[in-house]
Amino acid sequence: MAQNVFGVDIGTSSIKIYNKNLDTVLNEKNVIAIQNKNSILAVGNEAYDMYEKAPDSIFVSYPVKFGVIADIKNMQSLFEKLVNKSRTAKYSYQNADFCFAVPTDITEVEKRAFYELADSSKVHAKKISVVEKPVADGVGVGIEVNNPKGNMIVNFGADTTEISVLSLGGIVLSHLVQLGGNRLDENVCSLVRKQYNLVIGMKTAEKLKKKLGNAIESTEETMKVYGRDLVTGLPIIKEISAETVYQATHDVLTNIVSDIKMTLEHTPPELAADIIDTGIFLTGGSALFRNFEKLVHKETDLKINLPDKPDECVVRGIAKIVTEAEYGELSYVPREKVIN
Repeated sequence: MAQNVFGVDIGTSSIKIYNKNLDTVLNEKNVIAIQNKNSILAVGNEAYDMYEKAPDSIFVSYPVKFGVIADIKNMQSLFEKLVNKSRTAKYSYQNADFCFAVPTDITEVEKRAFYELADSSKVHAKKISVVEKPVADGVGVGIEVNNPKGNMIVNFGADTTEISVLSLGGIVLSHLVQLGGNRLDENVCSLVRKQYNLVIGMKTAEKLKKKLGNAIESTEETMKVYGRDLVTGLPIIKEISAETVYQATHDVLTNIVSDIKMTLEHTPPELAADIIDTGIFLTGGSALFRNFEKLVHKETDLKINLPDKPDECVVRGIAKIVTEAEYGELSYVPREKVIN
């Protein structure tokens, strides 16, 4: 029997690692800082503090793009250090089991990259398995995924939104939308630049989104931000209105809701009847966007379930899968070889 089991949810914006022996979850930014092209300066939250502030000699990046691993080398280095951080001296990660959550609508090669992350690293995993992210999401929000009742999960993440219908421990329908919280931030940056002649960074745009963003209607709120004036080129403080943030984010949110409705239209009638009864479950960090659940309810006329800490639903689901026997069959070992 393995000394320990780790459950891993690698998202575009953050990485969560569950340690079975300690029964803890490490939740840090999925960011790595490389100095002089070969020396790891920082990972996780420490590296995120350097984002958009580092000199040319320090490269700060997100190794995951649109839910898949884009930079395997840096992702592997980041993964090793955070796994080590998630343990104590008493419990080693050597010869442990690892279970990864993987998106559904990606290729087998892209899924295999998650397996290779532990298989080719210094972790020396004893067993590596994967579970479909929507299934882990369902377990994490408390759904009895093994029964025949249909449930809809909408994971609103940083780069993508995954819309899935679950039944009997599997995925009946899944639709991956290339829209997420990062697109909202980009649109806020763009509109602030256009309307205020002000250049701001993605961190500032995220703060504006969190404080002023509203999916239903704009408010009278404002927020002062620091940026660079396009006309003078000098640093300046300007007051940004909630109306600007609403205009920047409205179309993206509307498109995501349209994709939810499209998925509902393709759902088999018997499962659709179950969804009317249970409602839609919203997960992912971006699901906390103010009044997004009300927008989805308004457009679908369905009950909306928003759990506590929706960004940790997947890793909480993996924790149950690796610790409770009734969920054991939900994870599997990927194919040993993938032929291109």
